[in-house]
Amino acid sequence: MSVKIEHSWEQRLGGEFVKPYFRQLTEQVRQEYAQFPCYPPGRLIFNAFNLCPFDKVKVVIIGQDPYHEPGQAMGLSFSVPDGVPLPPSLQNIYKEIAADLGAPVCQSGDLTRWAEQGVLLLNATLTVRAHVANSHQRLGWGTFTDAAIKALSDGRENLVFMLWGGFARSKKALIDPQRHCILESVHPSPLSANRGGWFGQHQFSRCNAYLTACGLEPVDW
Repeated sequence: MSVKIEHSWEQRLGGEFVKPYFRQLTEQVRQEYAQFPCYPPGRLIFNAFNLCPFDKVKVVIIGQDPYHEPGQAMGLSFSVPDGVPLPPSLQNIYKEIAADLGAPVCQSGDLTRWAEQGVLLLNATLTVRAHVANSHQRLGWGTFTDAAIKALSDGRENLVFMLWGGFARSKKALIDPQRHCILESVHPSPLSANRGGWFGQHQFSRCNAYLTACGLEPVDW
């Protein structure tokens, strides 16, 4: 795994790359990619960071780990390439956007358009072995992505952190609520969303209202 991350993020997180845990993580990820099909493709492991420089971030959406079936993972949480069928969680995200903002349901699952507007689509674990969910969760990625969340909390003002589900909400301790807006809900997966607490929460309009109040451009969801 060669470390190629956008310059502003390298400035903020470069110290992580030389720590023992990251060197071990790098070696383990290299071995995994050499022995098994793994996702996303190596060039997209840091896609979330590369599409959304540190100083451009406005919103952070935290996922758990990449999709683990062929052709799905693209280094952005909840996102799949154009033409790939929409995963159930993304379908529910789009349904809530339509209900909240009156926007038509998007047909493409590629969320690059969000990333380019300043939405950091950050999976806590950045790689996965094919067909095995959470298979790289214990390799050390969480330490690295926690450092990214903490860097944003400490180094920026007026960000919106959208924490969906128990796993994402566990990251709340890394975020300064005096400096940032934290929006919490259940996970948009059908199992969670259908029990209540996802639909009708107006997450997206609330996010945009906060950004607007802070003099920032709202996100075109």
